[in-house]
Amino acid sequence: MRITTATAKKILKEAGAKRVSDSAASEFWRAINTYAYSIAKRAVKLSAHAKRKTVEKADIELAK
Repeated sequence: MRITTATAKKILKEAGAKRVSDSAASEFWRAINTYAYSIAKRAVKLSAHAKRKTVEKADIELAK
């Protein structure tokens, strides 16, 4: 599951933007999804290294 461009636009507005172009929202969306996927992959590797099937909070913290 990934966030939508509408959610990305909302985040930018909550951060203080008065207006957000569709292209800016799309680029921000791509950046967020790339970063989130990267963290997820590292967290899964960490849990596998620890011989666990469950990804835990500590895995996410270490993966950041």
